[in-house]
Amino acid sequence: MKTINKLILIVLTILTYSCEDILEEDISNDTIQVISPIKDAVIESNVVNFKWNTLNGADNYRIQVFESNQILVLDSLTTKTNITLPLKAGNYIWRVRGENYAYESIYSFPLNFSTTIPSDLTNQQVVLSSPENEKFLNFINITLNWLTLENATSYSARVINTATGQEIFYKSNLTETSVTLDVANLTDGNYEWRVKAKNADSETKQYAARKFSLDTSKPNQPKNISPADNSTQSANSSITYTWSIANDAGTVKSPISYLIEFAADADFNSIIQTQNSNSTTLQQPFSTAGVYYWRVRAIDGAGNIGTNSTGFKFTLN
Repeated sequence: MKTINKLILIVLTILTYSCEDILEEDISNDTIQVISPIKDAVIESNVVNFKWNTLNGADNYRIQVFESNQILVLDSLTTKTNITLPLKAGNYIWRVRGENYAYESIYSFPLNFSTTIPSDLTNQQVVLSSPENEKFLNFINITLNWLTLENATSYSARVINTATGQEIFYKSNLTETSVTLDVANLTDGNYEWRVKAKNADSETKQYAARKFSLDTSKPNQPKNISPADNSTQSANSSITYTWSIANDAGTVKSPISYLIEFAADADFNSIIQTQNSNSTTLQQPFSTAGVYYWRVRAIDGAGNIGTNSTGFKFTLN
C-alpha cells in the first residue's frame, strides 16, 4: 500500500508541471557572457552593435539598455546573439539574459558604455523607418522613410529588384528623410531599398537596407467542402468546416489567411458570427437549432481581399 501511495504521489507531482516545464532546460542559475560593448567602451557612432555568447538551453535573449540615471530606454527580445540599435549620444548601461518557455537566466553584469556622434559619417548608419523589413505591400505609390542622421546633409536612395538585380529607382542629394517612388509600371516582385547619408567630408560606409514585396493580386476564391450544402448537423457538437483554394500563380505569394462568416440568411445580410483561420479548416460549435449559412474568403499578407466562396446552407437539429 505504501508503494502504491508513493507512486500516486510521484504521478501527481509530475502532473503539476506542464510538459514544457519538464522538457525545457533549467537555465535559472546560468549567466550569459557578453562580448561587446565592453565596460567603459566609447562608441563613435549613432548605432551600437550588442553581442553576446550563445547560452545552451535559451530560446530567446532579452536585452535591456538604461540611461545612466537608470531610465529604461530599451527592452527587446530576440532569437539572435547580436542586435544593432540606434542610440543618441550619451551614457548607457546594458545587460542581457537568456529565456526559454519555463526559465530565465541571471542577467549579465551591467556594463557602462557611452556613445558620441562624430561629424565623420564613415562608421555611422542610416536608420530605416518604413516600410518594415520583409513587408508585403499592395500599392505602388510607396514612400520610403528613415530617421535623420545627425551631421548628414543629404541622402541617396535606391531600389533594387532582387530577382533581376536591376536598379529600378535612384535619387541622390535628398535633403528630406523620405522619398516616394515614382517608378512607371512598377510590377509585383521582391525588392530591396537602400539609403546612404553624406556630408561635405564623408559618407556612411554602406547603404542601410531593407526588403519589401509588392503583391497587388487578389487571392483566389475558396470553394467550400464540408459541411456540405443543405446538410444536417447536430447542435452542441463541434462542426469542422473545410474548404479548398487554388495555388497562387502570382509573382509574389504572400501568406494567406481566411475570414469565415456565418449568417442566418442566404444573402449574408444578417451575419451572426465571424472567425479567422490560418489554414483551410475551422472547428466551430453552435448550440441553437436552426438554419445557418457559411462562406469564406481569403486575405493575403499584403492586404488583398479575395472573393467570397459560394455560401453553403446547413441545418442544426
